[in-house]
Amino acid sequence: MSKSKVKYICSNCGYESVRWLGKCSECDSWNTFTEELVETGRRKPSKVPQKVTFHKISEITATEEDRIKTGITEFDRVLGGGLMPGSVILLGGDPGIGKSTLAMQAAANIKDKILYVTGEESEKQIKLRSSRLKIKSDEYYVLAETELGQIIASINNLSPAVVIIDSIQTMYRGELENSPGTITQVRECTSLLMEEAKKNHYSIIIIGHVTKEGMIAGPKLLEHIVDTVIQFEGESNHSFRILRAQKNRFGSTNEIGVFEMREDGLREVKNPSELFLSEREKQTPGSVITSSIEGTRPILLEVQALVTPSNYGYPQRVTTGFDQRRLSILLAVLEKRANIRVSAANVFLNIAGGMRVQEPAVDLAVCISTASSLLDKVVDNQTVVIGEVGLGGEIRSVGNIEKRIQEAEKLGFTKAIVPAGNEKGLKLSNKIKVTFVENLHQVIKLLLN
Repeated sequence: MSKSKVKYICSNCGYESVRWLGKCSECDSWNTFTEELVETGRRKPSKVPQKVTFHKISEITATEEDRIKTGITEFDRVLGGGLMPGSVILLGGDPGIGKSTLAMQAAANIKDKILYVTGEESEKQIKLRSSRLKIKSDEYYVLAETELGQIIASINNLSPAVVIIDSIQTMYRGELENSPGTITQVRECTSLLMEEAKKNHYSIIIIGHVTKEGMIAGPKLLEHIVDTVIQFEGESNHSFRILRAQKNRFGSTNEIGVFEMREDGLREVKNPSELFLSEREKQTPGSVITSSIEGTRPILLEVQALVTPSNYGYPQRVTTGFDQRRLSILLAVLEKRANIRVSAANVFLNIAGGMRVQEPAVDLAVCISTASSLLDKVVDNQTVVIGEVGLGGEIRSVGNIEKRIQEAEKLGFTKAIVPAGNEKGLKLSNKIKVTFVENLHQVIKLLLN
């Protein structure tokens, strides 16, 4: 007969302790230990099969045609081309952001059988949502259940191509004494679903809650178990949503999908550049257009800066969609190399449209927008600014420069400021004038004098 004992597990990194700790000694997080019941009885040894079958890698068939297309281009792009049979996808996001809507819409266009397992809503609530989303598939099945044994039995009886679990925090295994949503239940339920998906070759989309810090709730091990982790981002009071892959065993993690939330569900945005630039003011100091590469496609973005006098001894540095530490470095370069005095001023920086940018190609646009706001001078609204800024004030070359310029040309921009290091081998068009620059002081003199 098995016995039970209590242990404490860090919800951030999975570190285990026999007693409660205020601070995790592994990841230095505070107040992350939760109490869990574990069985201490001996497990029965598993029976070793008499014969094990091996396969040569040359005999195994797997092609990109095996993927299941959802019909939503933005969703398929983030996944690497579609759902791979036997894969488990973890979909996270803030409450009310549209995770369930996205999962339901993505599965609605699949011609095979779909099973939607809900532990948070009733079947009637799912029906009302499907009516709002205008889902009319005859192969769409709904199961309101939280016990994983019953769910696995239902999956085996139906044999669907895609299973949606909404959400993993509500599921539990009856043989475990832990409550639903605890670390043990979340881990064990996900492990069993992963095993069943690999064995029976169907895809599973698991919807997961997030913590107040924006991390997916449950042990960090959860993200290691699944094949793909995608995050649905955006403000609930804004209509734009960004789908981003944080882990993907079957594709790139650099791709993003852009959606717009409407009354009848999510609509994919085919041209994000045009969307992000649609509401910008034509002549405003502190506004500069730049180009960022997200995966395989360029996206034009508006960088907005506001510089105000500081009435306190320590000026503020506030960013939205951009790394705050990177901004501090660029402001130091501005002051040292371009003689732009921002040390006594508040600097507020925003990437318009809710995008989050990490690549260094937007450095030059950040510097120019800050200088533009400080000097109260407008940058030509037909100019796109691209380049990485080094600590010496030099403008360093960036990748995919032709794609960036072509995107700007397609949207009607007539001028482009690009690093001199990208001039070699660059094919230019007569529709857009490209100016090559070497240092920050040269760009400021060119655009703000």
